[in-house]
Amino acid sequence: QVQLVESGGGLVQAGGSLRLSCAASGRTFSSYSMGWFRQAPGKEREFVAAINWRGTITSYADSVEGRFTFSRDNARNTVYLQMNSLKPEDTAVYYCAAGQYVRTRPVDYDYWGQGTQVTVSS
Repeated sequence: QVQLVESGGGLVQAGGSLRLSCAASGRTFSSYSMGWFRQAPGKEREFVAAINWRGTITSYADSVEGRFTFSRDNARNTVYLQMNSLKPEDTAVYYCAAGQYVRTRPVDYDYWGQGTQVTVSS
């Protein structure tokens, strides 16, 4: 079992930055690949980024490539999503998730956090 708690969301102006954190409980955290997804009102949950258990492989959605950076600290049981050059279209609830592999579909992840709201004003 892995429990996930996101933090770091908030309101930021376009062009600004935020860093999301996702703290995990459970001794097996370091064996999981992790993902970030987001969901805007009226839209489906969409893939943002993923990272393998060692932090050596990352994958990003085209919409965030070059602006977002996904990292992890297994000693602290925490993953981070550094978001730079934020745009109004990045506004959504952001969720972290744990799964077996680096995948882009929500169905491929086993555990989810409760989400943190990110709002980017124009």
